[in-house]
Amino acid sequence: MLTDNELMRYSRQLLLPQLDVQGQLRLKQARVLIVGAGGLGCPVALYLGGAGVGHLVVADDDRVEMANLQRQVAFRQDDLDLPKASRLAEAVRSMNPEIAVDAIESRLEGDALQAQVAAASLVVDCTDNFATRFAINRACVDAGVPLVSGAAIRGEGQVSVFDTREADQPCYQCLYPETGDEDLRCSEAGVIGPLVGMIGACQAMEAIKVLAGVGRSLVGRLLLLDAWRMEWREMKLARDPGCPVCGGRH
Repeated sequence: MLTDNELMRYSRQLLLPQLDVQGQLRLKQARVLIVGAGGLGCPVALYLGGAGVGHLVVADDDRVEMANLQRQVAFRQDDLDLPKASRLAEAVRSMNPEIAVDAIESRLEGDALQAQVAAASLVVDCTDNFATRFAINRACVDAGVPLVSGAAIRGEGQVSVFDTREADQPCYQCLYPETGDEDLRCSEAGVIGPLVGMIGACQAMEAIKVLAGVGRSLVGRLLLLDAWRMEWREMKLARDPGCPVCGGRH
């Protein structure tokens, strides 16, 4: 049940007929793995923590740098050279002590990644390289856990939801086959700060919808943003029968 403090804290979203108490209870019972505590991970963790997701796990092996402060809104000058995962977890705890927040200060890979994904109700990919995204996607497909994926660079962003529990739905690798191309990162191409906030907020909204079982998620759809023109486009996504990750599913 919800405590009196929780009823007060979440009162504005409890007023929403789409959510109500049952949806809030689903959020409270959920465990979400957030991989990446940077420009996307900061708003995702803060919004999901504020919304009352009962257990957050934040994983990132980086430390806060001066160049991060332009867009990674959970960090302050005093956080420089401290672990991002721990500092973001503390920021969420200070905002909402009603929930549990764990920090993993090492890179999630191999068996450790598989175990964390399998224990999660949902995974939010806030990373910035294809190798990690592919590994997260494969772990989510293997464990049957929905994945909320986001990316932002320069002034362009994208967000989608991959849930292969649903029949004939694509996974991330159906959209981006492994080509061996090098990643283009923000440190090389640049990024405008509010863009990562916009994409991260979209990821948080999609996570809430999937966890609470409300609305229509972005499963089977890719949302693209050109922030310089403030134009959103939507693409339909189809499952690739030859996908090496999900192609063998029935």
